[in-house]
Amino acid sequence: MPEESLQDRYAPNSVCFGCGPANEHGLRIKSRVEGGEVVCDWKPQPWHHAFDGILNGGITGAILDCHSNWAAVNAMMARDATEVPPPTVTAEFAVKMLKPTPMEATLHLRAKVAALQGARAVVESTLEAEGALRATFVGTFVAVKQGHPAYSRWR
Repeated sequence: MPEESLQDRYAPNSVCFGCGPANEHGLRIKSRVEGGEVVCDWKPQPWHHAFDGILNGGITGAILDCHSNWAAVNAMMARDATEVPPPTVTAEFAVKMLKPTPMEATLHLRAKVAALQGARAVVESTLEAEGALRATFVGTFVAVKQGHPAYSRWR
């Protein structure tokens, strides 16, 4: 049986569109730690099309953003030796679409923290399908303090 996802373990009540287990209409990605990376396998549904047989670019951005955010959370927790995930938000991200992403394939995401300093993490990620690199991602994620609207997001 695969290891429990970071989302299911630390944020089972999250309603985030991309990664929230409690959002019945969301994408519900499941990110897992594997060695020095955070990985995810995800299968698009018919309503995720951009056009016949190809994944919508906004969905590509959403799954890479949420998956990378969990890589940042995991790195901060490891660094701080805590079992409580810091409430993080996306500060910025860039996605490069390299090839069309086929709808019928299971997508494989990989994320690795490139830089971690204080409350800020820079994460580099990839999306592969059918053995080919389809998109790359670089994002900056920030742990927020009490008073920010996302402060209680994992609780």
